[in-house]
Amino acid sequence: MIRLSDVVKEYESGTTALKGISLRIEDGEFVFLVGPSGSGKSTIIKLLTGEIVPTSGQIAVNGFSLTNIAERQIPLLRRSVGVIFQDFAMRAVGSSPREIKKRIPYVLELVGLEEKTDRYPNELSGGEQQRVAIARALINNPSTIIADEPTGNLDPARSLEIMRLLERINHLGTTMVVVTHEKDLVNQFKKRVVTLEQGIITSDGDGVGYNAR
Repeated sequence: MIRLSDVVKEYESGTTALKGISLRIEDGEFVFLVGPSGSGKSTIIKLLTGEIVPTSGQIAVNGFSLTNIAERQIPLLRRSVGVIFQDFAMRAVGSSPREIKKRIPYVLELVGLEEKTDRYPNELSGGEQQRVAIARALINNPSTIIADEPTGNLDPARSLEIMRLLERINHLGTTMVVVTHEKDLVNQFKKRVVTLEQGIITSDGDGVGYNAR
């Protein structure tokens, strides 16, 4: 479960990125997080992964309190939260090589890349490379996936393919939080949509008819 209560985040520059937001995401939910640039979406991702801490308020993710999390607990938190970036970057999560090796065949089959095991990255299409990013996020069997603009570099057909894959993973029980600007993509899926503007939540509900600015 993800819970934010009255969360404020002020940066040293003086920018207030979040202005007292409260948000609850239950286990197994699929939620789109949308809003214009500068609305606070990226700040929420950094807070949920323990990259930064709130100025005030309370944050809990999968049983971890991120308001005062100990440094030694951050790798454990990140084992429970898989992160998919538009351009994937590895995160230290503390799994052993043996654990990872055992899970690789399963996650490659799950994302439809079981026949690409021996391929180099430059031999994969853009959609296939993003499936690799999803596989990496799944390798530690996280209870939550946060996807930050996972279809940003893909054409509409590949974007829909990736979103359907994320939906399938959600149906297996993984909580899914997807940050995106793509209103047409959001409108194809009847999921919960949380909209941010200027550091506050302006709407929270069914995403059909969502209009990005």
